[in-house]
Amino acid sequence: MADRTTARHTSTTPATGYGRVSTETMKSIVDAHGKRRSFWQQLALIGPAFVAGAWQFGPGNLTTAVQAGSGYQYALIWVIVVSTILMIFLTDMSVRLGIKSPVSLIASIKEHLGRWVGVLAGIGIFLITLCFSVGNAVGSGLGLSMLFGGNPVMWTVICTVAVAALLLLRNVYRVIEKVLVAIVALMAIAFIVSAFVSNPDWAAAAGGLVPTFPEGSWLLIVALVGTNFSINAAFYTSYGTKERGRTESDYRDVTVVDTIPGIVAPGVMTALVIVVAAAVLGKTGEAAPTIVALAGIFEPLAGPIGSTVFALGFFGAAFSSMIANATAGGTMLSDGLGRGASSSSPTAKVISGGILAFGVIVTLIFQTSPVQLIVIAQAFTIFVAPVLAALIIIMANRRRLMGEMRNRWWQNVLGVIGLAAVLALSVRLLLTLIGA
Repeated sequence: MADRTTARHTSTTPATGYGRVSTETMKSIVDAHGKRRSFWQQLALIGPAFVAGAWQFGPGNLTTAVQAGSGYQYALIWVIVVSTILMIFLTDMSVRLGIKSPVSLIASIKEHLGRWVGVLAGIGIFLITLCFSVGNAVGSGLGLSMLFGGNPVMWTVICTVAVAALLLLRNVYRVIEKVLVAIVALMAIAFIVSAFVSNPDWAAAAGGLVPTFPEGSWLLIVALVGTNFSINAAFYTSYGTKERGRTESDYRDVTVVDTIPGIVAPGVMTALVIVVAAAVLGKTGEAAPTIVALAGIFEPLAGPIGSTVFALGFFGAAFSSMIANATAGGTMLSDGLGRGASSSSPTAKVISGGILAFGVIVTLIFQTSPVQLIVIAQAFTIFVAPVLAALIIIMANRRRLMGEMRNRWWQNVLGVIGLAAVLALSVRLLLTLIGA
């Protein structure tokens, strides 16, 4: 009895244990408050969310944004704002999962929810990356063709080879992360300049923040949500967080310098593309069903420099998404199959190469990718998104896994709103397809 009493009252840290704050959590809190990172140290935390943003902001995103601006002027800007807010909260959950999980997210799902659930998650994301691969391949080729001339298919092959070479590097994730952060910065400059050169009606653009549902816009709304509320990209953020070795003491700074700006950046750029399309088409009265057509109409207003800046932004979006898409698809299918959760694993590299090959082969066979097919492919991702969103929310609430970093009630509310939104859009898309 005496021995048991002595053992029971052996103490380590004051106010820890016995249902209070754990020793580990107390240490991380002390470390977090004890360290003040310099500006450059905070910048070093930038990465995983920008990779997610680069994957999210691809040619499909731009194509749907151009259609939104050309078809409905500024009316659908609100869709981007709402989906960006929801995307921030889902990405934040994924970041916390990457910090707290001792293994990868899919491995944790297998442990907590069953092996088959994790396998299906890996396969589902892989299928999404196959859908995206064609648009990325075509978009990167088109972008370079707009900049330098020549056959877009030739440029597609060159871009695919360049990405494949990146994937062969030893420390693949770190290199890719640096490349994508630089490209996102370049795209931001390109689209901000394009927006101001096009001289839009900013008052009308502000009016687009009020939710409206123009007649015939439902499929486009679904596609906009499917591209901007990219739950597969949010899901992958946990992998980048894990590869970068983020800790609980990093969480606050990571949120400020990476999670929020990394997700807001593609949302702002998408909204700017809608603004450019609406402004350019409003002045010329022409229709622009494609990015190439938009750049052609843009030139009389802004001159060759203006259209070149816009084309540069488009290439950056396609090429960065091509890199992130192949890396994420390879990593998560490899993890789902139990063959390694790192982008540097042999299985992940082989699968990533297969994704790239699929995109370029389809491009070579069909030579073109009609805009409407890209929109439909983007919309189809909505069918997988509810499953991924549900998994993120469920895992972020596991007390045994998350401890003090599990979801708070308000995070769950916003997560459930996002889940309900993608579920409703999935039903709406299904009914639309059945009706068609």
